[in-house]
Amino acid sequence: MRKYLVLAMRTPRFDSSVAQPHREWLEGVRANGQLVETGKFTDGSGGAYVILAESLDAARDLVFTDPIHATGASELTVYEWEITG
Repeated sequence: MRKYLVLAMRTPRFDSSVAQPHREWLEGVRANGQLVETGKFTDGSGGAYVILAESLDAARDLVFTDPIHATGASELTVYEWEITG
């Protein structure tokens, strides 16, 4: 498994009602052993999380089911992350 950094930036369509489904989705990913950590940006622009997946395609397939993406509330960008220190 490799680590992937997911940047979640709010779009103009962001609606706070998606926050709870997003948190529930994250808990499901955590329960599957794939969520490393998560957090929000203090300026309110979005947040980030780190997941484990077999490949970049698998990571994208997973995160694109996140309600904040599926509803258009946030734009997600996924990067393979090689932590060096």
